[in-house]
This record gives sequence, structure tokens and C-alpha cells, in this order.
Amino acid sequence: MAKMIDRASGLGAPVTPEFEAQRERWETASAKGKARKGPGSGAVDRTISDVPLKAVYGPEDVAHLDLARDLAWPGQYPYTRGIHPNGYRDRLWTMRQFAGFGNAQQTNERYHFLLEQGQHGLSVAFDMPTLMGYDSDAPESRGEVGKCGVAIDSLRDMEVLFDGIDMGDITTSMTINGPAAIALAQYIAAAEKKGIPRAQLGGTLQADILKEYIAQKEWIFPPRPHMRIIVDMIEFCTREMPKWNTISVSGYHIREAGSTAAQELAFTLADGFAYVEAGIERGLDVDAFAPRLSYFFNSHIDFFEEIAKFRAARRIYARRMREKYGAKDPRSWQLRFHTQTAGCSATAQQPENNIVRVAFEAMAAVLGGTQSLHTNSMDEVLALPTEKSVEIALRTQQVLAYETNVTNVVDPLGGSYYVEALTDEMERQAEAYFKQIDEYGGNIAAIEAGFFQKEIAEASYRYQRSIETKDRIIVGVNAFEKEETLDESIELLRITEEVEREQAHSVQDIRSNRDAAKVLGTLERLERACRDPHDNVMPHLIDCVNAYCTEGEIVGAMVKVYGRYVETSVF
Repeated sequence: MAKMIDRASGLGAPVTPEFEAQRERWETASAKGKARKGPGSGAVDRTISDVPLKAVYGPEDVAHLDLARDLAWPGQYPYTRGIHPNGYRDRLWTMRQFAGFGNAQQTNERYHFLLEQGQHGLSVAFDMPTLMGYDSDAPESRGEVGKCGVAIDSLRDMEVLFDGIDMGDITTSMTINGPAAIALAQYIAAAEKKGIPRAQLGGTLQADILKEYIAQKEWIFPPRPHMRIIVDMIEFCTREMPKWNTISVSGYHIREAGSTAAQELAFTLADGFAYVEAGIERGLDVDAFAPRLSYFFNSHIDFFEEIAKFRAARRIYARRMREKYGAKDPRSWQLRFHTQTAGCSATAQQPENNIVRVAFEAMAAVLGGTQSLHTNSMDEVLALPTEKSVEIALRTQQVLAYETNVTNVVDPLGGSYYVEALTDEMERQAEAYFKQIDEYGGNIAAIEAGFFQKEIAEASYRYQRSIETKDRIIVGVNAFEKEETLDESIELLRITEEVEREQAHSVQDIRSNRDAAKVLGTLERLERACRDPHDNVMPHLIDCVNAYCTEGEIVGAMVKVYGRYVETSVF
């Protein structure tokens, strides 16, 4: 017989004899069922992350949960059901479409378009040379300028990027990590030239360098000195930018690299805790900086698993911040996160199907309680998105927000036997990973040992095998296929070589029309600051930016001290 559930502290009413009789009748009827045939028939008993599933969940699956300890009410510790008492009834999530391509002028035009369509905030995508710390005229940049985001070489580009936009009114998210401190300095300088004080600026800098070593591989400096730069930013923003989120700890790219949901959850939170520990070690009060840390998760296609992941993340975070790190301010316990639908779930085959995938992934993020959301465009697997596909992606969020009524109830799936059991399983797997990371001696040591990389590679291999064997069906890829060539009716955004030539000329023009002595002096002071662990680099970066030093020049000065990171292969 199933375990009796205490109505005072567990989920649901006590199990009665009649309930058990119903169970027996269900088991008998279920045993007579026939195995499903056709595509995907072998994948019905596991999540996309390979978590075993039961056919039905019931009271015994949640009997160990305590309402006050494990769930509570929305807005109450440990925030499993959300960090706000009224959820989206008081305020919708921020609709923030990731955008950036070509040069600053082209991207500025896209930003104005998005704001006119009802977007709430801006999210900057940078091109690969900018992400790797190279100027647009550097040999390493050839063929990549403006291709996967906007090219930003100097303060002048940042000024153009936000021309005609009130930087004190909107919030901006910048997805950049290796040179994140430089991008922040450029943003501050551009705003201050408009008369907007840095204390008024609101937004988020990704700046999550640990996940670069784990998954995305867009780094510049080695891990240990780069952690010093991260803590310098935390310290600077804590003192001077109270509305700015210094780090958006990113699980998104960990998932895109092939991790499971539990790996994304565990590795992301472990990175976040590493930054917390580094801030505390610097001597900062945890409650002075923790409320301004934010997180960035992937919303994949396994609907319920993603919801469970988000709920488990809030619970783990709250407990660790209060119990391990001694945070006393409830804001330090609250996990705030942005979500983006899964780029890795999109397919080049039958790209219109991606609209459907994104809608379900967006709803999972909302039911999971995200604070802001980016919905991918259907054509991003083929090229940078067009205005039309971006508009469809934004409209997807608006239909979700205003037509489905899912915002009317806070945590509508709370109390579901399945969702609560899966939430608990996500937490259990994450805690097991935390233990393994601790055994290595922390995140940086685990990175240097290749632990994260190997775990993700193995998970990615298992997932790919499940597609090749058709245990897992991807519509249009390994089932329901059709002979097709690229639909010529789908317009693609293409970045021409002319953009690269113009951007290279622009950065050369900057170098020719500035105070050379001022440039040299600011770079020399920056280099000295990098050598002095007690000198915060942020003010020196702002001085360099205001002197119109290029990003490549600034990185070059820092590389003299820190060197460039080269990954050691673990395979």
C-alpha cells in the first residue's frame, strides 16, 4: 500500500482504501494497453535529458515533500513557486529580443523597429571579433565582421548603436563575456556623454567567463586572472551602479553545447556560487552584491522538464544563499533569470516548424516563472533573423501574454504530482554534481581538469545517438521528412563584405583622429592596474574608452599582463 500522506505537511489528502482500489483498477486496465507503434515509440519513458519517467504519478511520489519547507507560497522562501507573490498578475515578463548584426547603424535601426513593435528592453548581440577582443581590421577578424552580431570597436560605435534611444529609460542586456568589462565601460561612457549618470543605468552584463571555459569557448584571458576582472566589476557596480546586474550567469550556452537539463542547472548554479564566493573573498558583503546577480537559462523542447528545472533552480539557490553563504536579505535568496528558447532545438529542415517549437518553449519558460524572455526566430538556424521573423517571434510572446490566460494564476502547475516529482529529481541530480565539483576543489579546478567538458560531451553523444536510432523523433529531420530544397520564399538576412570594409575604415579613422598621447597614457595606466591586484581596473577601462582606445588596443594592454588562454584538450 502507498505511504499515507499527512495532510498538515504533505501534498494532497490522505490515501484512502477507495483510492487504493482505484489504483488497482487502473493498473489492471493499464496492463491491457498495447505498446505504441510508429515514430518515437521507444522514447516514451524518458525525458529529453534521459530521466526515467513513470506512466502515472501519484501521492507516493511527493509524500516526502513538506509544503512549507519545499514549496511554500509564491513570493515566500524557498521560492519554488516564484519570487513574486502575484507572479505575472502584477507585471509581465520583459520581452527582450536578442539583436545585433552588421555595423552599429544597421543594428540601431533594428532596435528602433523592435521598440516600435512593443519590445520592453534591448539585448545586444556582438559579432565574433568583438567577442574575442579583436578590432574589425585585425587579420583574425577577416570574414567574420558583423556576421553573428554587431561590430563594436570603440566608443564611437557604442554611441551610434544607442543613437536616439534613452539609455536612462530602457534596460539593456549585453551578451558578451571575454571583453565584458570593456563593453560595460563603453556603455557607461556613451550614456554619460548623453548626460545620463551611471547610477541611473539599468540592465544586465553577461560577463560569465566560467561558462566560456565550460561550453562556449569565447575567452581571452586565463580563468584565474579573469576572475579578478569579474570581481572588479562586481565591486565597481556595487558601489556606483545600483540598478545594474553585473553578471548574468549563463546556462544557455551550456545547454546549447549539448548538456542535459540537470547539467545546465547544476553547472550554471555552480558558476554563480563561484562568483559569490569570489566576491565574499574580496571582502564584499554578500547582501551588497548578490541581489544584482541574475541568471540566464535555456528553455528546451521537453515542456515539463524545463518547468521543473526552473522551479528547482529557485529552491536550490535560495537555500544555498541563505544557509551556506549567510545572506540575510531576502533579495539575495531570490533567483532572477532571463530565458531564451533553445537554438539547438531549431532545425534547418522545414524551418516553419521552429515557430511551433518556440511557442511551446516560451510557454514552459513562463510557466516556470521567468523574469524576461527572448523567443528565437524561425530562420536563425539558416542566418541572422529578418525583421519579419523577428516580428513573429515577438508576437509569439505577446499572444502568450495576452491571449492564453496563463498569466492569471501564479505557478499553475504547482502541486502536480509529476511536476513536483520532476522538480525534486532535478534538485537531486544538481546536488550530486555539486558534490563532484567540490571533490575537484571548485569550478576553476574542475574546468582545468576537463570535468565539465567531458560530462557535456558524453550527454551530447547520447542525445545524438537517440536521434540517429530514432528513439527520439525530431519532426522533419528523422521522421515526417519530405524532399525539399531551401524554400526561396523564406527571405534571409545576409551581411555583405562591404560591411567589413566600411567597419575596418571606420576603426582606422578613429585611430587617425584622436589624441595619441592620451591613448598611450590611459593604456599604460591600465596595464599597471592589471599588475596591481589592489587597483580596480574599471575606472582605467572607462578612461581608455573615453580616449577612444579601440577594444583591440585595450585587450592588447591586458594580454601583456595576463596572457591569452589556450585550452588543454581532454579527449
